[in-house]
Amino acid sequence: MHDNSSMGFDPLPTLRSGPWSLDDVQHFLEQTAIPIRLASNGRGFPLVQSQWFLYEDGALWCCAQADSVLAKRLTRDPRCAFEVSGDLPPYRGVRGTGHASQHADEAPRVLPLLIERYLGTTPSPLADWLLSRLDVEVAIRITDLSITSWDYSARMTAPADRRD
Repeated sequence: MHDNSSMGFDPLPTLRSGPWSLDDVQHFLEQTAIPIRLASNGRGFPLVQSQWFLYEDGALWCCAQADSVLAKRLTRDPRCAFEVSGDLPPYRGVRGTGHASQHADEAPRVLPLLIERYLGTTPSPLADWLLSRLDVEVAIRITDLSITSWDYSARMTAPADRRD
């Protein structure tokens, strides 16, 4: 775990609405290894990108190349929005807003964690390639999280005796 308490923000997300408690939201973000959809502001239109993420001590972490469109947009405007949800029923997940900051010094810590989370510990060409570019990578920390949850599990669970 990483200590964010000295970084000048409330480390716990604000829960705006939804059926889940803050503990439920945090558990979902810690256990769900599907890419986050991250929206950044541009000059005229927002951009939505899928990124590997991890949730740690009240913050969402991603990595990107320092000269990527995402990094440039977040430098101009750190406000962002996000969603983490699966594509298959029952539909459930979280969405919200936050403020992004970039930390090149954290990339050597965060990128290997992301690789392990999404690719596992088995060596792979993709992992090797990503790590070979670490010198131009930045870790993106999203804080000041305001989160809404949703869970349609109860209404999407079909009765066992249903016949179509």
